[in-house]
Amino acid sequence: MNTIWTEKYRPKTFEEVKGQKEIVERAKAFVEMRNMPHLLLAGPAGVGKTTLTGVIVRQMFGEDWKQNFLDLNASDERGIDVIRNTIKDFAKLKTIGNYPFKIIHLDECDSLTKEAQQALRRTMENYALSTRFILSANFSSKIIDPIQSRCTVFRFKPLKKEEVFEVMENIAKGEGINITDDAKEALYEVTNGDVRRLVNVMQSSASINKNFDRALVYSLVSAAKPEEIRQVLQTAINGDFINARKQLLNVMLEHGLSGLDVVKQIQKEIWNLDVDDLKKVKLVDKCGEIEFRMVEGSDEYLQLEALLANFVQ
Repeated sequence: MNTIWTEKYRPKTFEEVKGQKEIVERAKAFVEMRNMPHLLLAGPAGVGKTTLTGVIVRQMFGEDWKQNFLDLNASDERGIDVIRNTIKDFAKLKTIGNYPFKIIHLDECDSLTKEAQQALRRTMENYALSTRFILSANFSSKIIDPIQSRCTVFRFKPLKKEEVFEVMENIAKGEGINITDDAKEALYEVTNGDVRRLVNVMQSSASINKNFDRALVYSLVSAAKPEEIRQVLQTAINGDFINARKQLLNVMLEHGLSGLDVVKQIQKEIWNLDVDDLKKVKLVDKCGEIEFRMVEGSDEYLQLEALLANFVQ
């Protein structure tokens, strides 16, 4: 494949952006006025933060957007030297063309150190007339208050199911893909509304088969089918711990799943079990405890067996 679909199908105009209607309208108004404050775009991954930044820049600067735009990923360049050198040097430059300001985009800026954020705060103040900052973050709580108070905050929401389906259908139409309703549901389930991941999974699937079905999707994302996890849990609930343990091990080996992957899938399937609500709450609480233990370095197979034992009635 010669093109990366995440770039090929990235929206270029405000009308093409899916979801986030209120945010898009406000951003469009800023572009029409040819004026905008510093922006802080906060929300989960794959919901359009970087895409909206690209649209704003292209609509604001037209053909000159590359000369008036600096794009940095703060997770790679997160030290104070980047703020003092790279960003400050660009902020000092004059705009190319008849534009009121340049734009600097800091992606994943919640990865910046506290010292770098303090330096960024001063830079935002000193060059406010000539440069606007667009900061993207998954967790706005990790951004220091002085920076948040200097920005207009846009809080992105996960895309609705029908909006994600629109993206699927648009790509399927453009690439000549046949996609079943079951495959759409599976794609939505495994990507959790992350459109960037959705597009990557679709491109990987299309390289194998232009006819998408549910089995193809699950085979590519290395995830167990929901009914497989549900069967394991139901066996444990019925009191057959030994068989439940064997089934879970087989599922993990067949799909190449890590312990953390399994815990996340178990947590989702708990709500579909035929047990009382109080039991479900206790099991979800146990999933959180087991996940914490795994992150801290505990043996994942031992922890999964301990989790499974809680399902036995």
